[in-house]
Amino acid sequence: MCNLYRMTKSGDELAQWFEVRNTAGGANLAAEIYPGCPGVVIADGRLRAMHWGFPLQVKGARGQVLKPRPVNNARAEKLGGGFWRSSFVERRCLIPLNGWAEAEGPKGAKTRSWFAMPDGGMFTAAGIWRNSAEWGNVYSMVMTECVQRYADVHDRMPVLIADDDRAIWTAAAPGEALDLCRPWDGPLVLERTSEPWAGRG
Repeated sequence: MCNLYRMTKSGDELAQWFEVRNTAGGANLAAEIYPGCPGVVIADGRLRAMHWGFPLQVKGARGQVLKPRPVNNARAEKLGGGFWRSSFVERRCLIPLNGWAEAEGPKGAKTRSWFAMPDGGMFTAAGIWRNSAEWGNVYSMVMTECVQRYADVHDRMPVLIADDDRAIWTAAAPGEALDLCRPWDGPLVLERTSEPWAGRG
């Protein structure tokens, strides 16, 4: 599952790249996006600032309500379930990124393995979004099975949306959009690093 991705362009650069209006303003975003942190998505033909992860209420051992946990990944096969359904049917978005990371290695010594396009350019992952009382507008990244050649890294990967399919994901009927939730069959580059998985930056 994806718990870290890169997005290194400014809002204005993204708006120009994807030919949408920038309503995210000058959002101060980190180059590396973590669950519960601000990011940007393309929704309703606009670049919009949101938080990554749907809030999930958590209770403590004595039944007390704790701080919500961000649910940042939505499994494609679960999109028809109650937690995700209305967002999938009514509010699909595109998540711009230029790489995502998975953790590899033994417990306590995991490192970051980065996936990107061969040219290092921007691409989009499938997302869904909604408004929340806790954090305002929030989004989650849709995940599917990983392509077989990278299954040794992780058994899941983001649903990547090709240029020609972006309008289908955002505007077509749910059944057509669901057909796009499949492993990526295009080229990818895997870079294994010595960066520790734990910690930010």
